[in-house]
Amino acid sequence: MSSIADYLRLVKFSHTIFAMPFALLSFTYAVTTCAVELNVWVLLVQVVLCMVFARNVAMGFNRWADRNIDAENPRTANREIPAGRVSSRGAVTFVVVNALLFVGVAATINALCGWLSPVALAIVMFYSYCKRFTSMAHLVLGLSLGIAPVGAYMAVTGGAAAECWILAGVVMTWCAGFDIIYALQDAAFDRARGLHSIPSRFSPRAALTISLLLHVASVALLLWYASFQPHTWLLYAGCALFAAILALEHILVTPTKQRNIGIAFGTLNALASMTLAVCLIANLLIYG
Repeated sequence: MSSIADYLRLVKFSHTIFAMPFALLSFTYAVTTCAVELNVWVLLVQVVLCMVFARNVAMGFNRWADRNIDAENPRTANREIPAGRVSSRGAVTFVVVNALLFVGVAATINALCGWLSPVALAIVMFYSYCKRFTSMAHLVLGLSLGIAPVGAYMAVTGGAAAECWILAGVVMTWCAGFDIIYALQDAAFDRARGLHSIPSRFSPRAALTISLLLHVASVALLLWYASFQPHTWLLYAGCALFAAILALEHILVTPTKQRNIGIAFGTLNALASMTLAVCLIANLLIYG
């Protein structure tokens, strides 16, 4: 019988830290800049639960949809479904339960979040099939994570504003860029199986150049978003550290040096999102 730990590994629960800080940043921005009367702590719990449930759906469905592909790939053959630690039926049940919980909690926030919750699920689940027909799957993954700050803002205000869409753009380009780096590991396998990705279509050098351009766009969008915040040392420090960490990723991973992909993908991106969120949230709470 599968354990809770098996399901947490199935969905890479630790990777929730990629998008969660941006959702919390958007939530804090909305709370500190919009005149709304609400129970902030209850709403915060609802937003965090929605983030967790949505990610569980996204990753659980992805692992189920890719179970046969993962079984053929030596790098992924030991994942929970191919290895038999989680059954295919168990994974589907896990996805359905989390989808219902997501929609249910979203509906308790406000009407807009409730009505749009199935749309959010459709986007995050659609990503799982993209590599079967387009090399732009990385951007769809970025979109899947980018809707987090938009949803958090809508939870507070019942609507959207330019700021949350700009922050979504930061997340989208940042995630697409680091996903290209991660996909370098499977370039040969994807090419042989007819699967699509930037690394399987282009050379490592070209793929990393595209990744770098996406990260440049991410920093540019971040500076645009920063223009809406109080201009203090915390803001400058957060943006500078985020940009520096992304630059370090491209120093550690080159066309001829790919052994650091794990560090660049997991450690550095988690550090980038957490550092930025801590600095900018503190900036809003202290100076906003």
